[in-house]
Amino acid sequence: MAEKRGEITRILETERLYLRELNQTDFNALCKILQEEETMYAYEGAFSDGEVQEWLDRQLSRYQKWNFGLWAVILKETDELIGQCGLTMQPWKDAEVLEIGYLFNRACWHKGYATEAARACKKYAFETLKAEEVCSIIRDTNTASQKVALRNGMMMTDTWTKYYKGVEMPHIRYVARR
Repeated sequence: MAEKRGEITRILETERLYLRELNQTDFNALCKILQEEETMYAYEGAFSDGEVQEWLDRQLSRYQKWNFGLWAVILKETDELIGQCGLTMQPWKDAEVLEIGYLFNRACWHKGYATEAARACKKYAFETLKAEEVCSIIRDTNTASQKVALRNGMMMTDTWTKYYKGVEMPHIRYVARR
């Protein structure tokens, strides 16, 4: 499914977007997303430069370990990195689950990009990875992301409280099965 164009391998492509692996040259574009206070409300605030680098390093490590992770979402029209969407393994209660995650530049909210990218990731999980189920784990206060999960054909299945930066954060798991 990956297509090589020049030096960039497109993992997925939709009508308006393509997804590719992140790399170190994406650091500044990631900062525009991860250091924006309103965008990062579900993470208890904007990231420092060090936290952005840790985030990027975690994705690069995931590519090595699983051959997937959060990918750069590129707007075809401008060739600009507008967000991240992809698949990660996440802890959920006593298990590790395959999750579709997404996080977009605030200027790109409410344009359908998250839904478009998430649907492509769901298809990739089922068709390429042969997964039996995939989920999105979303903070209970993040109604916009919950709507994306519903538009992606997922159903709310259960809840669990995670702890991040010393804060109790109830999360909802939305699941789609093959």
